[in-house]
Amino acid sequence: MAAWWLTVVCAVAVLHSAEAQEPYASLPDVYKKGVDLALEQLNSHAGVHHHFRFLRTLDQSSIESGYGVRYLYLHFYLKPTHCTKGTALSNPQACPFRNDRPLMDCAVCYKTLSDQMESIPKPYVHCIQKPRLTAAMANTRMEHCRKMSYNSGGATLLAVSMG
Repeated sequence: MAAWWLTVVCAVAVLHSAEAQEPYASLPDVYKKGVDLALEQLNSHAGVHHHFRFLRTLDQSSIESGYGVRYLYLHFYLKPTHCTKGTALSNPQACPFRNDRPLMDCAVCYKTLSDQMESIPKPYVHCIQKPRLTAAMANTRMEHCRKMSYNSGGATLLAVSMG
């Protein structure tokens, strides 16, 4: 019986520690660049009064094109925090989430060379409050990423399986 309780306690501890991991910290660095770009654009908007933090990934894909070139797509949620914009933050990930504002639904697609984001073609960023995202908007953003002709004659960014 004691061994069973020990097993249960260990399982709960492992699950709790997995949930306690910061979602942003667990993202690969190359995807963090896309999240950072979305946060930068969102925080530069005059109508945004609070900081946002990465909440979770909804979908992602990566296409290796050779010679260190990759094409990335990331769909994710940002959640507002209690920290007001303009607050000097040593660690923005330490701001507590707030639950009285809607999530931001974001999609980014961009090209990297040796895991550094390229400026050509221009990275695509689209963020909107989740309740305001329509099916037409979601289709438009997906189509935009599909049509980006990063690799002439090669696979398009979303034409591969997004498993």
